[in-house]
Amino acid sequence: MNAPERDYSKLRGRIVEKYGTLANFAKAMNWSIPTQTKKMSSQVPWNQNDIISASSLLDIETEEIPAYFFTYKVQN
Repeated sequence: MNAPERDYSKLRGRIVEKYGTLANFAKAMNWSIPTQTKKMSSQVPWNQNDIISASSLLDIETEEIPAYFFTYKVQN
């Protein structure tokens, strides 16, 4: 059984709010566009360093991290 897919809609909104586009955020993270696409579609997991860096760039407080990085999509 596959792991449930993460819901990054809140994260995506914060990225657009702060950086205008996902591409601009990828550049700030020193990622290629394919890397960002894979992370945002749950194909590649976010590691701890990614989460710490992204949280810093996006002004996400430590206690807010679960809402941005550990919310799962609800299956209907």
